[in-house]
Amino acid sequence: MHELTTSLRAIAEPTRLRLLSVLSRGELAVSELTRILGQSQPRVSRHLKLMWEAGLLNRIQEGSWVFFRMSETGQGATVARAIKDMIPVGDAQIQRDLERLDDIKRRRAESADDYFSQIASSWDAIRSLYVPEVEIEDALIEAVGARQLETLVDLGTGTGRILQLFGDRIQRGIGIDSNQEMLTIARSGLEQTQLSHCQARKEDLYQLSMANQVADVVTIHHVLHFLDDPKTALSEAARILRPGGQALIVDFAPHDLEFLREGSNHRRLGFSDKLITAWGRAAGMKKDDFRSFSLDRQNEGNRLTVNLWVMSKIRTAKQKSTLRAVQ
Repeated sequence: MHELTTSLRAIAEPTRLRLLSVLSRGELAVSELTRILGQSQPRVSRHLKLMWEAGLLNRIQEGSWVFFRMSETGQGATVARAIKDMIPVGDAQIQRDLERLDDIKRRRAESADDYFSQIASSWDAIRSLYVPEVEIEDALIEAVGARQLETLVDLGTGTGRILQLFGDRIQRGIGIDSNQEMLTIARSGLEQTQLSHCQARKEDLYQLSMANQVADVVTIHHVLHFLDDPKTALSEAARILRPGGQALIVDFAPHDLEFLREGSNHRRLGFSDKLITAWGRAAGMKKDDFRSFSLDRQNEGNRLTVNLWVMSKIRTAKQKSTLRAVQ
């Protein structure tokens, strides 16, 4: 009872209701919330602290940035979901907040699109600066094994390198990206390597046009740290995976290189094994393997480590029973 009354007291204030409304639409940094609400950072931070302590919000600290999102488990999450549904979407203040949120997302998307347009032609070389790409690629091939695949989907395909890597092992390859310059390079590369069974599409990786359970493997290679909502991207990857299918996720371990936010448009400064594993589990996947890669470049100040998560879509009891019957 105490936990419930604490949550209710923490949300019973107009600014906190506005915060809940905005954060129910996705993860945001404190600086973005201050722009949406038009209030000072200390004031907004005080409201967020109360909501976090009451279990209404999740808090993620990354270097000098702090992100918040609506809680998804526990009594606080139950209260947050119930109250969120009661907030009048037609309220003038709520409408203004959502318009500012849309503006922030639009500006962020434009900035990312400009960045990728500028570096599209050198993207593969940029990725290899972190760790030798051959190590990552060898690990990806090893994770899949010798089997032939029917369908592979590469989310955030960039130049299409992953499609080329698995081209002779798949019947069908689909690369998804939102940047036109990247897609042009990807399509050219697929033509040059004569991979006519592979294609590159312009789509929103949060809302893929593909049906459920169509992919044997989904790859997400150095993509999550650019995204506004990486957890939702993982959920969408799990949605299109067949039961027993694999998700291969490559991204940075947590680091403190703040300059990558501005200089390279990184939204997140890496991800812990615990966080990715928890997100995968919430999406219906389990971790099968985990590996780390790094370069010995101490004199160059390189403190980056790249991780590989190998996950598989969990089969339901009914699916397991059907599989045994077939075998």
